[in-house]
Formats: sequence, C-alpha cells, structure tokens
Amino acid sequence: ALHLYEQYEGQENDPLIFCTGPVPAQQVDPLIPWLMKSTGAKRFYLPSADYIWPHLLNKAASRAVHANGGEIVGEEYFPLDTVDFRRTVQQIMASGTDVIFNTIVPPGLTPFLEELHKAGFGKRGGRIVCTYFDENFFNLVPSEQIEGLYSCLDYYQEQDEPFGRALLRRYSERFPGGATLTAGSGCTGHYRAIKMWEAAVKEAGSVERDAVIQALDHVRIGEGPGGPAEMVPGQHHVRMNMDIPQAQSGRFRIVKNLGPIDPDEQVLSGFQFRNAG
Repeated sequence: ALHLYEQYEGQENDPLIFCTGPVPAQQVDPLIPWLMKSTGAKRFYLPSADYIWPHLLNKAASRAVHANGGEIVGEEYFPLDTVDFRRTVQQIMASGTDVIFNTIVPPGLTPFLEELHKAGFGKRGGRIVCTYFDENFFNLVPSEQIEGLYSCLDYYQEQDEPFGRALLRRYSERFPGGATLTAGSGCTGHYRAIKMWEAAVKEAGSVERDAVIQALDHVRIGEGPGGPAEMVPGQHHVRMNMDIPQAQSGRFRIVKNLGPIDPDEQVLSGFQFRNAG
C-alpha cells in the first residue's frame, strides 16, 4: 500500500513511502552553523532517546559541529522511559557545555528540562536546541525552563503569510479552545500529505496506486502552512520553507528565515521504482 508519512524517523528508502515532514538536512545543517556563528558556541552535548531518529539526527549534528570548528563534549542515549537525569545534568554542568542539542522525548523530556533548569544551565549562558519543538510544547513545559530555546521547523504561528493566517483563523473558528495548530510533522506534514496526494490524483486522473506514485514523485502544491512545497524527484521527501525560532516569554519568535531547503535524501533507483509492486 502507498504510505504518505508526515514524520521522519530516518532514511526511509522505499518506493511506497513518501515523507512530508522536515529531515536533518533541513533542520540541523542550516541551524547549527547559524547558531555557532551567531553566538560563538563551540561545545555541544547530545542527550538523546535511544532509537533511530536521535541517532541519525546526532550524526548530522556532529558532522555540522565539527565542520564549523566545534566539539561534542558528550553524547548519551537513554531508554524511552528514563526519567532520572541528575547524573547527566551534573556532567553537562561540569563539561562547560555551550549548547545542549536535545533529542530526549516525552516522558523523559519534562524531568530533564526541569533538572537542567534547577542546575542553572540557562542562567550561566547555556543554550538549548530542540528541533522538534513546536508551539504545543509551551503547554507541556514551564516557559522559564525553555526560555531562549531554539528550534527549526517548517511553520510557526508568527509567520507572516496569508495562507497561514487564514488557516489559523478557520481552525480556531472550527475548534474553539481546542489543541493549537502547530508546526512540523504533526499538523503541517499531515496537511501537506493530503494536498500532495490530491494533486497527484488529479494529475494521474486516477487513484490507481502506481499512477499516483509517478505523479507524487514530482508533485507540487502552491500554498500551505509555511508556503509552497514540492516533492524532490527520486527522493520521496519534500523541499519546503524552514525557519529558526527562539522561545521568548512563552512563545516562539522567528529569528531567521531560511527559505526553501532541499531534503538531500538518498535517491531511489529506477529499479526500485519499477518494482514497487
């Protein structure tokens, strides 16, 4: 079956899978050099959940840090149910870490950030990067614990573009008081996947799987949350606009607009396309 997946777990390479969310080349590759140049940060610590996505994201982060003259002073992986991070925070504070590149996910995220805040990491000038953070996380974590945090995704509410403003208005009218429409793969990836499938079906003139796959390989949508987007031929991943925001007083403020970024994923071979069935 054809699968449009709104997230990215790591190097999916299958003719039946199309991913519509951001990938490391669109988040890590532009964010880390910009951050190091803007802040002078050199020493990075990588606390991580132990599954494929953090391993691949950390590989990209390490490459970017080293290419820009920095160093990785620590890299740890934890089971998903880990909630005690006292030893790790002690190591972070003792290591002179400038930036924490975090891929710990819930349920461990909140105790980790709480412990880090209690230790005074932010007060001494430390910075946190968490590329999956969207506006919904301000409902999960006290704002003072993530003040100054940097993320990098494809859509934020502060973006000044007509489609996004209209979408937020319509969404709020339909779901008053409900969950916020936020950035990244959770909401915008879903929207992008549905609209790309719709455009591919229209081009193919059919819902037959192989015909839709051929159209999806180069499909483009002219508008959506964050702006236009297009599938990069052969990669099954999307070229999309990206932004770097910083958490300021309980909301994200965009500090750098990156424009459209290529996913730079592995190209599927013609043999794989021909043997999709």
